[in-house]
Amino acid sequence: MPLSEMTFFERFEADILSAKKTITIRDETENDYAPNSIVQVSTYENSRWFCALKIKAVETILFNNLTDFHAQQENMSLPELKVLIQEIYPNIQNLYVISYELVD
Repeated sequence: MPLSEMTFFERFEADILSAKKTITIRDETENDYAPNSIVQVSTYENSRWFCALKIKAVETILFNNLTDFHAQQENMSLPELKVLIQEIYPNIQNLYVISYELVD
């Protein structure tokens, strides 16, 4: 059954709500989102709901294949993105790019 909820660190909330952040990169435990489905989004820290997102696509990617384009979609530089991913998912090479759009 596809996932219907997603959490983000609070520090990403403003970027998501302003559509500056249009993807998230997750590991295999959080890749079961169905394209065209609507997911409810809350903060990781305290489970506070803040929006709904429509999933556009879920694509596999290797950590080493992340590009400046992915970083742009995350609203950060590629070095920042790689450091962040290594902090959250240490030693994981197989990742999933989940693209989404804000639901009004």
